[in-house]
Amino acid sequence: MATEPSPQRAYRAACPNCGAAVEFRSAASATAVCSFCRSTLVRDGEALRRIGQSAELFDDHSPLQLGAAGRWQGAAFTLVGRLQLRYAGGYWNEWHALFDSGKSAWLSEDNARHVMAFEAALAEAAPRADGLRVGMSVAVAGQIWQVASLTHVQVHAAQGELPGGPPAAGEYLVADLRNAQGEVGTLDYADPARPLWSVGREVELAALALTGLAGPAEKTLGARGVSCPSCGAAIEIQLATTQSVSCGQCQAVVDVSGGVGADLKHYAQGTPGEGAEHAAPLIPLGRVGTIALGDGGPHPWQVVGYVERCTLPSGDDDEQFYWREYLLYHRVAGFAFIVDSEDGWSWVRPITGAPVVSGGTARWKGEAYRETERYASRTTYVLGEFYWKLASGERTEHVDYLGPGGRRLNREETGDAGHEEVTWSAGGPLDADHLIAAFRIGADGRAAMARDAKPLSGAAASLKSGGSLATWFVALLFFAFVLSMERCSDDDRCDALRQSFGEASAEYQQCLRSDGGGFVRGPGGSFGGFGTGGGHK
Repeated sequence: MATEPSPQRAYRAACPNCGAAVEFRSAASATAVCSFCRSTLVRDGEALRRIGQSAELFDDHSPLQLGAAGRWQGAAFTLVGRLQLRYAGGYWNEWHALFDSGKSAWLSEDNARHVMAFEAALAEAAPRADGLRVGMSVAVAGQIWQVASLTHVQVHAAQGELPGGPPAAGEYLVADLRNAQGEVGTLDYADPARPLWSVGREVELAALALTGLAGPAEKTLGARGVSCPSCGAAIEIQLATTQSVSCGQCQAVVDVSGGVGADLKHYAQGTPGEGAEHAAPLIPLGRVGTIALGDGGPHPWQVVGYVERCTLPSGDDDEQFYWREYLLYHRVAGFAFIVDSEDGWSWVRPITGAPVVSGGTARWKGEAYRETERYASRTTYVLGEFYWKLASGERTEHVDYLGPGGRRLNREETGDAGHEEVTWSAGGPLDADHLIAAFRIGADGRAAMARDAKPLSGAAASLKSGGSLATWFVALLFFAFVLSMERCSDDDRCDALRQSFGEASAEYQQCLRSDGGGFVRGPGGSFGGFGTGGGHK
């Protein structure tokens, strides 16, 4: 736990608005927010001057709070302040970490992970904000960085002690940069003439040995409740980071990024029996399975979200392919994905760095990955909770790469005028039998999961050689799933035939084939398109 700073650095005075005690723990701090009346105060010599009032904090159920203490690379720190930033997709926190040495840092959220960053001086002029584009390379502080996201934000609320001047008023740009060393750089254009520059690295909260958190770690899943704006059913939100949630009654996707009590927006999506049907998750929502993903140790991961996705054809001759994703959550390790595509099971997680791309090759951590596919996709159906804001019909651009041992990289680009982003993810193959055991899948689901562990070509070869009745059953189950999934195009002209003659009828199947909607073997890289809309959140 961090030791108390020496008395020579402490400064305490009465709030000029309400009289409550306001303490500055660092001589370098110029601003604080009164914890009683939320007045924003600046130091003016030996007095305090009130310059405004901070808004109420959005209750995001974060386990972090003022006074929490920990250690980073052997140095002790205490969380003494917080900025809560608002953007088109929701909110995120920047926590002011004050080290015992007097040095300040920011502990922030990044794609449901955390980054410890330190402000640094720039010897040369920073890139102009209007010259930045997502995906471009820029030179900052003697290094080459890739622009990962451009987000227009405004300070929603402040709390505690802040290292700089008063929080910026109005909207401004935050540029998120990444490099091949796994670092995260941030250009803060609150003052366009003198942008602030900071550099950080990803850190797991468990590695910080934090004490003084907001209750036991198990209670980071503080429940929040809202009413579905579509059907009125009660929706309980479990995860602190949830930005979108599906209604269990009508399957509408509800945007809860504005918090409980906000004007909730939603969009409707089909339900089983209504138009195109959707597959039931093979791994049930809420199920917990202990597995190791990559080099990380085994964790008890809980399934909290389910997504069905498909490609968007770029021409008349283009074929579509489909895949499913399961969002996993662990209170310390964060989020990960299990992906069920036509060529098997895999896992994937966002990375904080940016691989170096040259031609059709991406290099990451000393290894080369070969580009295998470029495509666009959209989400067709979701269940559960998600840490990003889902948008109906949102388009995502993907580039897949294949590396040694089946390891994979995925680059995806999403966004609009208010938030544009490039997200890189890394992952690798998973064994279906391992998943079946870890998530305790019953006999009725094992055949479907084992089917997904092998490419279609393998099943076809078995059938050609006179395979068993079980093999025929697995193959039929595979095609039944594919035909049940909603097509990426919005053409529903085959629905009348399906409703009149049945889904297995020759009439309906012929309509699908003539319309280009039948399943085809897709690229082997359909493993990572989860459209996080990530950034600092």
